[in-house]
Amino acid sequence: MYHPYTPTLLSTDEPAAVSVELPQATSPFLLLCDHAGQAIPKRLGDLGLASGDIDRHIGWDIGALAVSRLLAQQLDATLIHQHYSRLVIDCNRTPGIASSIPALSEVTPIPGNQGISAADAGAREQEIFQPYHQAINHTLAARRANNQPCAVIAMHSFTPVFKGDARPWQVGLLFNRQPQFALLLAELLRAEGDLQVGINEPYAMTDATDYTLPVHAERHELPYVGIEIRQDLIGDSAGQAAWAARFARLLPLLWQRWEI
Repeated sequence: MYHPYTPTLLSTDEPAAVSVELPQATSPFLLLCDHAGQAIPKRLGDLGLASGDIDRHIGWDIGALAVSRLLAQQLDATLIHQHYSRLVIDCNRTPGIASSIPALSEVTPIPGNQGISAADAGAREQEIFQPYHQAINHTLAARRANNQPCAVIAMHSFTPVFKGDARPWQVGLLFNRQPQFALLLAELLRAEGDLQVGINEPYAMTDATDYTLPVHAERHELPYVGIEIRQDLIGDSAGQAAWAARFARLLPLLWQRWEI
């Protein structure tokens, strides 16, 4: 018997967990932005954060959504993104692991995530994590049904300095078991002549550290890449436009090379 789920976290006047922009787009690229938003459900208050903490990288991927939206428009590509902060539940982590609902993010304690009940954690998964990934599943299934080619591009951003260590790369490309698509993009980026490109930097993709690409791309043997752009380069509209234009130029070249 079907038992409908009764929401216990999100109120009816709050934003839906996920948005799908340009769902009928014809581009082979599917853009995903796991850490696009920084909203916190009203029932969780401010998670006990100090003023301004939610605006830091611990709360969201600064600049990533703005670049993704510009890129989606320029490529005519579908974009799926998440509204709520990664501190509520990280949509790029397997539910149940410590980093899914972090009690500590970088060096910042998250009081509202400490000692939460299984029921409260389940509500975050049911009302925020699952709708986001269901939207991705639905989009990929529709593409398979329509024989529409698909490459999955996960858009992220990273801090220029992490725990005191400067990060020299302007952009990093992430992959796990299927490196070929990402390495082709690395060649194109390096040919630009003005970039230090990180390969699995600022961190390496694994099943333990990532969820979206291993589940939605690797399991379906789709070409994919995780793109990480350094946040000081996309902190304003000029930088966001420049990086969107760069990838709008390079990704079609990547697809051409991939199809050869």
